[in-house]
Amino acid sequence: MGYWKASCSVLLVCIFVGLCSVYQCSVAEVDAYQTAKLMVNASSGRPIPETLFGIFFEEINHAGAGGIWAELVSNRGFEAGGQNTPSNIAPWSIIGDQSSLTVSTDRSSCFERNKVALRMHVLCDSEGSNICPAGGVGIYNPGFWGMNIEQGKIYKVVLYVRSLGSINVSVSLTSSDGLQILATANIVDSDVSNWTKTEVLLEAKGTNPKSRLQLTTSRKGVIWFDQVSAMPLDTYKGHGFQKELIEMLEDIKPQFIRFPGGCFVEGEWLRNAFRWKESIGPWEERPGHFGDVWMYWTDDGLGYFEFLQLSEDLGARPIWVFNNGISHRDEVDTTTVSPFVQEALDGLEFARGASDSKWGSVRAAMGHPEPFDLKYVAVGNEDCWKKNYRGNYLKFYDAIKRAYPDIKIISNCDGSSHFLDHPADYYDFHIYTSASRLFSMTHQFDHTSRSGPKAFVSEYAVTGKDAGTGSLLAALAEAGFLIGLEKNSDIVEMASYAPLFVNDNDRRWNPDAIVFNSSMHYGTPSYWVQKFFRESSGATLLDANLQTNSSSLVASAITWTNSVDGETYLKIKIVNFGNRHVSLEVSVDGLGLNSQLSGSTKTVLTSSNAMDENSFTDPNKVVPDLSLLENADKDMNIIIAPYSLTSLDLLTESNSIRMPQTDSSARSSI
Repeated sequence: MGYWKASCSVLLVCIFVGLCSVYQCSVAEVDAYQTAKLMVNASSGRPIPETLFGIFFEEINHAGAGGIWAELVSNRGFEAGGQNTPSNIAPWSIIGDQSSLTVSTDRSSCFERNKVALRMHVLCDSEGSNICPAGGVGIYNPGFWGMNIEQGKIYKVVLYVRSLGSINVSVSLTSSDGLQILATANIVDSDVSNWTKTEVLLEAKGTNPKSRLQLTTSRKGVIWFDQVSAMPLDTYKGHGFQKELIEMLEDIKPQFIRFPGGCFVEGEWLRNAFRWKESIGPWEERPGHFGDVWMYWTDDGLGYFEFLQLSEDLGARPIWVFNNGISHRDEVDTTTVSPFVQEALDGLEFARGASDSKWGSVRAAMGHPEPFDLKYVAVGNEDCWKKNYRGNYLKFYDAIKRAYPDIKIISNCDGSSHFLDHPADYYDFHIYTSASRLFSMTHQFDHTSRSGPKAFVSEYAVTGKDAGTGSLLAALAEAGFLIGLEKNSDIVEMASYAPLFVNDNDRRWNPDAIVFNSSMHYGTPSYWVQKFFRESSGATLLDANLQTNSSSLVASAITWTNSVDGETYLKIKIVNFGNRHVSLEVSVDGLGLNSQLSGSTKTVLTSSNAMDENSFTDPNKVVPDLSLLENADKDMNIIIAPYSLTSLDLLTESNSIRMPQTDSSARSSI
């Protein structure tokens, strides 16, 4: 609106005075904008590491349990209430009253690592003086704030059951009040005196995003249940992940996945830290654990193997973060840390060992005889300042390098402003701060030494009041920071936003890249920023000299090749972190542009208010807008909107970009 008011004012002055031509008025109109010039030299360039941009997954905000892992049942093994019985079975609840059944837990399960089972004593019957109510009595599970059951889809229910008599149990998917039956099947068996695994397939006859799973009967007796699972048959590549959420990751082309945390790896106390050995093997045998940092139970169906499998499915390099004997509140002394070192070595053998090795054979038995391509590990998370970290780290470093010399090891200590006092292939850099500060950090690595280990910016985001629950302002600051990383990619080899996911029912952290509930999901502006950088990894960084008086403008230029059509594009990215339009003069030297122009585009991420966010009611309020770039040429003028990220993708005629033999210090200037 401000632009049109300015235009009208200029026009009125011209008419009143009667001394200027239409041309002079249009010049005055442009002069109302801020001006800048971007000169791109495409005759030489520097390769960007293929690993530059990836993702970091942490089990936080129910990102995994109740998130990307497609298991619908919460507390499927009745272990969340603890190993002592009787125990809390939440969120399981009873269908019926005390005159018709009693429910408790005992330690009669057939699984050694998770002995708790549910005991259901049915007091009513289908005949006699105590007749069960219509539909029977039993238990139900609401999942993670409701199960999203969709018409026509098939769901696999697996459960273990035992009884001293014959059983007739209805397995049903229903609405949250049990009145709408979406799918049902009966388990009828005359002999389940020993624990028996039972599977049923349920095809949904309706849709309800707040559904539940219920097990009911009208037959008197005692029934034990354990390890009750319900999953859709249709998962990402058949490996148990929610398709829609993982496809959002696929869309940003991550080059690596750092997992499974984060603080989740450390634990508030070591006794509650994630242990990889407890998360492998048949899902029924995994004991699960209480994550005492983010304060919820996970059955660990999403375990070490599944993370490795997801990395492979996405074509991303796995980066395993393991515990180094340090939590938030307790530490193992370096003199006694060797069992933790062996734990890490065993984990590497599980991922990389031959199928006939001790731990490689466990992986093979899980369906993956070939080794996973694990070449990066991080020793702990944010532990550099802890008393025993350096001593423990060196124990891990020496042992891993002896056994696996090709593995790259990441230290928790920041080496961007001073040299590390210990060996490392990478150092970890985390930053959560305000929008203005993060945008100013586009130059963070300009003067970092180019010798020694490379930088891994494994966690970054705008937080606090600037961020809201995912604002455009936060995303633009992050985009400016990423341009700085891109231009410093001779020292920064990897970077990932954090956190990646949030279940809207359990926000432990704001903001996050992807928001979801049982049936809906959307990307925040920070997610959409990732798509602007998805072609950067493995691209060629060009010299881009930005001439401007504004400190609110940053830009970069790369060339990249589209794997679909084989065409090479020049991509210019500009972040305007200010509240004024910018008239940007772009000049490209040393690279021909396609004269047909048909493949050249302009993509803009902006909104009417810098604090605008996406939501379930308006998921596309702040999303990239793609249009054809009609005036694409080696010399052109582009209007850059206030508070915006703009990408120009120009189809080129030439692929001949000269690469320097050595370029350890070259960086594009702005």
